[in-house]
Amino acid sequence: MAVEHITQDNFDEAVSSAETVLVDFFATWCGPCKMLAPVLDSIAETLPENRKIVKIDVDENMEIARKYGVMSIPTLVLFKNGQAAQRLVGVRPEDELRELLQ
Repeated sequence: MAVEHITQDNFDEAVSSAETVLVDFFATWCGPCKMLAPVLDSIAETLPENRKIVKIDVDENMEIARKYGVMSIPTLVLFKNGQAAQRLVGVRPEDELRELLQ
């Protein structure tokens, strides 16, 4: 399954559409975000149906970024059963992110 780009309009639906959802808060101009993107794409291709990765552009969706206290990007927020459960800031190694989604 590919990484899905979402907006604040479908955010709640997206984070509750699977048991575990990793949300990547990013910006198109952000260098570290660009480094993280292919890692997330690779992980997304191997995830089971009950797990997924979504991306939301903080510049276009400032309200939702504020709601979740995103101050630096990339910020990754792990949602379990529709609730924020864990937060990571910055680029992380692929194996750490795979383990997080297990």
